[in-house]
Amino acid sequence: MYTMGVDVGSASSKVVILKDGKDIVAAETVQFGTGSTGPQKALEKAYEVSGLTREDMSFVVATGYGRFNFEGADKQVSEISCHAKGVFHLVPTARTIIDIGGQDAKAIRLDSKGGIKQFFMNDKCAAGTGRFLEVMARVLETTLDQMASLDELADEAAPISSTCTVFAESEVISQLSNGVNRNNIIRGVHLSVASRACGLAYRGGLEKDIVMTGGVAQNAGVVRAMESVLKKDVIVAPHPQTTGALGAALFAFEAAQKK
Repeated sequence: MYTMGVDVGSASSKVVILKDGKDIVAAETVQFGTGSTGPQKALEKAYEVSGLTREDMSFVVATGYGRFNFEGADKQVSEISCHAKGVFHLVPTARTIIDIGGQDAKAIRLDSKGGIKQFFMNDKCAAGTGRFLEVMARVLETTLDQMASLDELADEAAPISSTCTVFAESEVISQLSNGVNRNNIIRGVHLSVASRACGLAYRGGLEKDIVMTGGVAQNAGVVRAMESVLKKDVIVAPHPQTTGALGAALFAFEAAQKK
């Protein structure tokens, strides 16, 4: 039996196809989100990789910001529930999830059975999200992929005091003009992102194991900053961008079984 989860986010679209609720046969990400051709492109990639078609899917669940705009789903499930489901499937010891996506961040507390105890979201401001990092990378004349390695070369973190993306951008420009080492600024940017995300986690009460998901989890500099702030180890989920889509595919499998 094949089931599919489609996560239509603000910055990217993800698709996971599961066989019998456990084997991942496709996990694809396209960097286009809601209101674009991203979901369709992600579907096409998943079908190409798996050699399957829509007709082979017993059930399809959509999640993410654009879940209600995605045609072809049998059901919609919230992204909080799907992230919790996906992470617990991958890391059964997870009790705290910190997810940093393109335009939001969230912290989710789980119980020993993977149920959601509490969650907090920052979806009102781009600071502390992937979008914030994109803006900073442009100002610093580097790429998101290079930021983690440049962070390693820093000898200290240049403080980023502004919590607003626009003001932080001006602050970084000012630091550059004053001759502050670029690598130190990058470490400061990573620390700023980590601090905001960790603030959400602290609101719900921090409990090990801590698992990080979302596209920003692929930036080792942010992960190191998170561990520095929390003073605890942080596990990066396997394929951190697709955990929501995985959770949706797992919900689809449960629905297909009932059906």
